[in-house]
Amino acid sequence: MSASESSRIPWVDTAKGICIIMVVMVHATLGVEVYAGAEGWMGKVVSFARPFRMPDFFLISGLFLGLVIDRPWLRYIDRKVVHFAYFYVLWLTIQFAFKAPGMAMEQGPLYALSAYAEAYIQPFGTLWFIYILPLFFLVVRLTKTLPAWLVLAWAAALEILPVESGWITFDEFCGRFFYFYAGYLFATNIFAIADWARENAGKVLAFIAVWAPLNGILVFTPAPEALALFVQPDIGHSGATGGIAELPFVSIMLASAGIFVVISVAALISGHRWSAWLTWLGAHSIVVYLAFFLPMAVTRTVLLKTGIIADIGTISLLTTIAAVAGPVILYAMVKWSGYGSFLFERPDWAKIDRPSNRSDKLQPAE
Repeated sequence: MSASESSRIPWVDTAKGICIIMVVMVHATLGVEVYAGAEGWMGKVVSFARPFRMPDFFLISGLFLGLVIDRPWLRYIDRKVVHFAYFYVLWLTIQFAFKAPGMAMEQGPLYALSAYAEAYIQPFGTLWFIYILPLFFLVVRLTKTLPAWLVLAWAAALEILPVESGWITFDEFCGRFFYFYAGYLFATNIFAIADWARENAGKVLAFIAVWAPLNGILVFTPAPEALALFVQPDIGHSGATGGIAELPFVSIMLASAGIFVVISVAALISGHRWSAWLTWLGAHSIVVYLAFFLPMAVTRTVLLKTGIIADIGTISLLTTIAAVAGPVILYAMVKWSGYGSFLFERPDWAKIDRPSNRSDKLQPAE
């Protein structure tokens, strides 16, 4: 969302900052483990966060939709569809500029071109989040005249079903739309939870003390063989363990509990000077999301090939840190130099609802 739409509520940005770090962490960690052919302790952290990592991100993405749902269709499509389409096409092309030469050398130029074309149907790598967001925005707009309970029940059914079609767009829609819609539908309640958490820090900490070990137990305890068919598929290799946490109904309950923890922690720490960096990161989370792939890949390659660090978990942690810091440095360079603003701000030519105010010439990625 744009800053003008969300009015930059600190705890929301802090929660987004927590989420974007977890999102980068899963790609960095699992990438290191795949290339190294070994697992590290960071893999356990990724698995622990899996039940609530993306549900929380999508729920927060739907929080402010109620403020703009009734906009004229042209503006709505411009801000909620064309906006994300611009960044998807741009950064898909940038990623392929780095990856296509290797693809062409290994499997030929036609393979590289077909892979690029396929990415417009099957979301590419780390970019699937901004690919699917416009679909969520459209579905909510098209169903807003339907009874909310009916749409929510339908979304919950999609989340509960172990859908695995192989088409990432469809599979992720089924698994994530419930949380996005819940963020839109229960925004008032979610803000009330944040207000409550600020006044009840002790109760929040007591809840975390019970939730953390329970979440860990359910994540790392294998699901009974009789229920193995109902375990949620590991779409996009997100750190699934085949545990009880991935069973129908259990997944929604654990996601809800984890979302409560992230919101509460964000509400408690936002506003403190020491957490300002996390709040800033959340306010610019799309910058990190779009650009973390390159510093992640470079850091992973250097650390694994040089062998200066042997521990896989430590390599994963350092790769995560570099992947978060790299886009921030790039963004700072763009702002300082005045060049490259199109990387993170949508230019006027890429809009179908063009602003009459010259000050709105560039629309930030969020």
